[in-house]
Amino acid sequence: MRPARFKDVDIIEAALAVAAREGPAGASIAKIAAQADAPTGSIYHRFRSRDVLLGEVWLKAVTDFQNAYIKLLDGSDVERAALDAALFVPRYVRENTAEARLMLLHRREDFLVPGWPVKMLEQAEMLGRQMQAAQQHFCRKLTGRDDRKTMRILCYAMVEAPMGAVRPYLEKGGTPPPLVDSLVEATFHAAMALTGGDA
Repeated sequence: MRPARFKDVDIIEAALAVAAREGPAGASIAKIAAQADAPTGSIYHRFRSRDVLLGEVWLKAVTDFQNAYIKLLDGSDVERAALDAALFVPRYVRENTAEARLMLLHRREDFLVPGWPVKMLEQAEMLGRQMQAAQQHFCRKLTGRDDRKTMRILCYAMVEAPMGAVRPYLEKGGTPPPLVDSLVEATFHAAMALTGGDA
């Protein structure tokens, strides 16, 4: 049997490139096919619709980011792990700009549409639960508690502030300069001081 010329991963990478460049609304099957240098029939043979293909792109980007982020939280030095997780955001953006544009410049709802198969919807929900559980567990390790206020501070210091710091550069088509890492670190320490201890 002759091996398939186009693999699922090739089409997903092409769809990622188009969606990152033009947004999910602009990622037509024709443009994705052109990016992959593949016939549209090859795409429809593997993915039953454009929405399903873009959903796979979003799920892969979020899964890869989240797995790497959560792995950092397992560090033996808990305080260092917290800062490393915050700094992971700008570093990830520089190394994975297309995926970062997809996740930070567009809403989950831009990809999560009614046409998604049940299995994909369940995977998206699982990712949300996984991240929440990891943050809650880490909050207890770092501060000894997981009340709403402490969780809110931790989420801001480690996720929201870093993402907010890199977003303007992505919006302009660039990547964050090294100064952003210093700003993220300073913000992290200032926010964590509100928990009663500067992590």
